[in-house]
Amino acid sequence: MRLRRHLAATAAVAAVVLGAIPASAAQAPDQIADAVAVLTTDSAGTTAVAVGDALAAPLAANTSATFYSTATSTTGVTCATSQLSATVLTNPAAPGTATESFTGLTFDSCTANVTGVTNVESLTVGNLPFTLSVDDGAGLPLTLVGGPAGPIQASAVLDTWFGTITCTYQLSGSFTGNADNGAHSLTFTNEHFAKSDGSSLCPGDGYFSATFGPVTDTTAAGSPAVTVN
Repeated sequence: MRLRRHLAATAAVAAVVLGAIPASAAQAPDQIADAVAVLTTDSAGTTAVAVGDALAAPLAANTSATFYSTATSTTGVTCATSQLSATVLTNPAAPGTATESFTGLTFDSCTANVTGVTNVESLTVGNLPFTLSVDDGAGLPLTLVGGPAGPIQASAVLDTWFGTITCTYQLSGSFTGNADNGAHSLTFTNEHFAKSDGSSLCPGDGYFSATFGPVTDTTAAGSPAVTVN
């Protein structure tokens, strides 16, 4: 009789304890299993981009990268070829912000329509790597900030009527943009740079615009396009 009473009391206590556990806590394992990462390689959100994976993107088809002297002009340097590369640092469950190490940004096939400039020898980005944050909030905003090597910097080597000059610019303010899941692209518009060094022939400002895509996970089999969730 005492044993039966003891077992009944134990069962009653267990029922009370279990009843006190919130349903959300009991479902935690399922919620974790079903979590969608900020960056995935499919629109369904079932395949997360792994931390450490390499990402890459060329210029979007039929577009150019431009570095103009003002936000409204079309005078400056235009590049027909460009490539960005990055490595995933963090990729949390959505909603959230993924981060990447922005390791490369190259330009080629560049021309200039600036009076006195006869050729663009190179356009390069310095002080890499940078840190790129990808937010899955409204508009899929992007934020690029400088790293330990220094601020975001760009240098153009130009052949002119008066010889070869180098114009160096540093980011003035924030470097922001937006992702687009339809094209799996990243767009930056009129990012303002101010001249930090170079000849008096160099324009005082530069405004960078470009769209890169599709962004692909080159570490994953088949290099699938990346989606922001």
